[in-house]
Amino acid sequence: MNQIVNVNASWGIGRDGDLLCHIPEDMRFFKDMTMGKTVVMGRKTLESFPGGRPLKGRRNIVLTRSLQKALESSLSDASSAITDLLEGREPKADEDTELIYVDSVERLFELLPEDSSDVFVIGGESIYRLLLPCCDTCYVTKNDCSLEADTFYPDLDSDPGFELTYRSEVKEHDSIRYSFCTYKRKE
Repeated sequence: MNQIVNVNASWGIGRDGDLLCHIPEDMRFFKDMTMGKTVVMGRKTLESFPGGRPLKGRRNIVLTRSLQKALESSLSDASSAITDLLEGREPKADEDTELIYVDSVERLFELLPEDSSDVFVIGGESIYRLLLPCCDTCYVTKNDCSLEADTFYPDLDSDPGFELTYRSEVKEHDSIRYSFCTYKRKE
């Protein structure tokens, strides 16, 4: 499996349920890397997306201990589709998008494709930490955003099991400097 994340210098990934910074090129990179693939996330990460909706064109698997909240969310989506039909609107369907909730790592692994290179863990903090031992490659966008974070990604520079194998040139957006890095698990 892979992980994909945007971190600041202290490996912070977010604050108050949102990203620390929004870099358009990083968002495009994320979309390009994950489109048509399986993405694995926690419930709070899903809820942080616009409208709490899954990412289009991907198989979205939500690992959560709160299946009741997940069920309520799914019922809300179904209710919205029924309302659309009753009001004469076609419900929005996206055949390339799938949303699945699971409540255990064992169930998650039962649903993953055989080719784990098509699986991307996309957050949040506890899901990243839980699944890092199962991942071979981490795509990390490092930025110099100075906002204080309340959620963090594991420091791969200090992890003896990973090595930095690629770093792009430094780029800049809205005075935030950033680079794309790839970490691979050591053999």
